[in-house]
Amino acid sequence: MNPSSPATGHAQPQAPHTSVTWYESTARQRIDGLLDAGTFTEFLGPQQRETSPHLAMFDLPTQFDDGMIVGSGRLDGKPVFVAAQEGQFMGGAFGEVHGAKLTGLLRASRDIRSIPVLLLFDTGGVRLQEANAGELAVAEIMRAVYEARLAGVPVIGLIGGRAGCFGGGGLIAACCSALAVSEQGRIGVSGPEVIETNRGIEEFDSRDRALIWRTMGGKHRWLIGGADRFVDDSIAHFRDAALELLTTHSAAGEHTLQQEQFRLEQRIDLFGECADALDVWRLMGARSPASLPELDYTSFMELGSRIRNACHDAR
Repeated sequence: MNPSSPATGHAQPQAPHTSVTWYESTARQRIDGLLDAGTFTEFLGPQQRETSPHLAMFDLPTQFDDGMIVGSGRLDGKPVFVAAQEGQFMGGAFGEVHGAKLTGLLRASRDIRSIPVLLLFDTGGVRLQEANAGELAVAEIMRAVYEARLAGVPVIGLIGGRAGCFGGGGLIAACCSALAVSEQGRIGVSGPEVIETNRGIEEFDSRDRALIWRTMGGKHRWLIGGADRFVDDSIAHFRDAALELLTTHSAAGEHTLQQEQFRLEQRIDLFGECADALDVWRLMGARSPASLPELDYTSFMELGSRIRNACHDAR
């Protein structure tokens, strides 16, 4: 039973169990920890058996929710829609059913206009076995994100899973109202192996883990403005960030797109000649850029906030 407020006698949202790490959790564990306890209602759950129509042709196993969990619940007592990718099923990759579930949820938010959406990304991109259907799904999702935002609905992305947020996921994340990312939350359009395959090891060595994390990891993405909040790797921190971003997000419109375009042009002007994230951090004012990846959350936030703010003021 939920406790009641002594002032009103009304039931208060029960605090979820949020002590486990986001990175190690499954999609369902993230939802359970993020939302108020006992408030999640799943749409098209495993009992509906909405599996991929394509994977069987390749003799690949299916999953009854197709790696995408969608539904509604409450966050601090307020209604939200939530979609979470299961990175442990096919790397959270987009396929026909996977994408259709997310598109449907976003279109519902567009039509209702009053319920925000939380997207819990954990994806390596599009399934090769469903390439055409997956690419089409990504395009439909991007359109649905902007339709929801133009209807006044905030769409908040949370990134910190094992698969990261690559391929079409990286494009969708860039369309969101705001993003919260942990150090583990790598973001990119092309993954390390894809870059190396197409451009050569001289361009990007996919075996160099330090290079991958400082180039695509959450610290770098937040420092250069690619994410709005940097959080510690806990469900509690992601919950706090989601609550904050839902109240501080910017409404979408032509002015929003113009601001984003200007910010990206500035980034290219400032850092376009940099060969490594270390060069970027040095230009931003970090005296010892090589030490940033080793800093714990608290130390990094103290230093990173000063660097980020100083760089922003200089613009």
